[in-house]
Amino acid sequence: MQAGQFADFHHLDGFERIRRVWSLAWPTVITMSSYTLMQFVDSLMVSQLGGLELAAQGNGGVWAWTAMSFLFGVITIVNTFVSQCVGRGESRRAAAYAWSGVWFAAITWVVLLIPMAVWGLPIAFEAMGHDRALIDLEIFYGRVLLLGAVVNLAGKSIANFFFGIGRPKVITIAALAGNIANVVGNYVLIYGETGLPSLGLPGVPGVEPMGVQGAAIATVIGTCIETAIPAIVFLGPRIAKQHGSRATWRIDVGGVRDLIRVGWPASMQQGNEMVCWAIFMTVLVGRFGTEHLAAGWIVLRYMHLSFMPAVGFSVATTTLVGQFIGAREPGLAAKAAHTALWMGVAYMSIWGVLMLLLREPMVRVFLGAGEVDGSVERIAAIGSSVMILAAVFQAFDGIGIVYLGALRGAGDTLWPGLVTAALSWGLIVGAGWGCAVVFPQWGSWGPWAGATLYIMAIGAALAWRFERGNWRDIKLAMNARGAAGDSVAEQSDPL
Repeated sequence: MQAGQFADFHHLDGFERIRRVWSLAWPTVITMSSYTLMQFVDSLMVSQLGGLELAAQGNGGVWAWTAMSFLFGVITIVNTFVSQCVGRGESRRAAAYAWSGVWFAAITWVVLLIPMAVWGLPIAFEAMGHDRALIDLEIFYGRVLLLGAVVNLAGKSIANFFFGIGRPKVITIAALAGNIANVVGNYVLIYGETGLPSLGLPGVPGVEPMGVQGAAIATVIGTCIETAIPAIVFLGPRIAKQHGSRATWRIDVGGVRDLIRVGWPASMQQGNEMVCWAIFMTVLVGRFGTEHLAAGWIVLRYMHLSFMPAVGFSVATTTLVGQFIGAREPGLAAKAAHTALWMGVAYMSIWGVLMLLLREPMVRVFLGAGEVDGSVERIAAIGSSVMILAAVFQAFDGIGIVYLGALRGAGDTLWPGLVTAALSWGLIVGAGWGCAVVFPQWGSWGPWAGATLYIMAIGAALAWRFERGNWRDIKLAMNARGAAGDSVAEQSDPL
């Protein structure tokens, strides 16, 4: 969708603005929920095996995702550059940035993620002091995700290209196909010939059940399918003619440097936050035992399911703000951001009400027949208590998520990155650790209280930053020749 299609934003009433933004946001909402839905389904299906397996899937997944998050922060900036190219009417330069993201993904996978999979994960989980059975499952699940991460990362670069040019439906179709493949793969590989007798579901003859390991492999298979579909469209004749996608495949050092120069603060912001959440779950919550871990991962899966659609609103906001900034219409950029904000906050608030009123039934969905006596009730009680806190911060989470997308669309990444790092280490880790030590009688509810403070604080901080308006003065200097020129990406905005 081109910025010109929104040129009458000044004159639209509130409902019409919502309709216009929603027309771009809904495919993005579905798309951004894809990987999270895969992880949610993995957890739901693995939970039928028991609390140990559920905790292992969560712990292995969060550390794999943490490593990838540092790289995703750079790759999301593909959307910023592409959308601003489109806003200036320079669409043939857009594909070069998608290829730069693919090259960045391939290089960092070899240099960083493969060593992390082979050596980093075993060292990390051994140091945490978990039970031996839990450690083995954690390592396998995380290792499979990291070894398949190159497909995920490259796919996200191409996805951000389609977000930037305003064609998110391509990614939506791919996300649906990938999730269907993940569900089928999960059932076949997790349960094998055993099936789920407790639910009356038959097994798959001749297939050895793999449990948690099968869930990891199925996720990678689903990701491959999700990436293949947009890649085919990206290289198809229409995109090749409009954006030169077949002519710009060679590595462009200038384009990669553009992404890193503008994207490293977003990388630090996203990666730092994920490190803190990983420490929060595996160390702070983990110190209270497997039942607290299982309950915590149940709540986090619902949190992910609630906020990833809001991330879809955020990505749509990045696209709109980027296009309007490229078209030199900062006023329209602000109007689009505020419209998306109210939509995101309304959605998250509904989730908050559901989490509060239906907290125990929602937790029990994950509690299968594999638990030992009494464990189901303890996990249900812990999870229901924590769900109250999750309900409290839903609206604040929506505020922070959408404003972050708006700032990113304008290229304002440094300030949010620094503030997120400071608050996440200070509140998620610092306050969470303090509560765990000073008030051990609270159990894992103490660390969750620190996380609640963080989400409320970061939402307020990002809202203040956007409304202050510094982003209006930021200019991105882009690769002048698109595919093979020198490039500089600068932020003129001072701290």
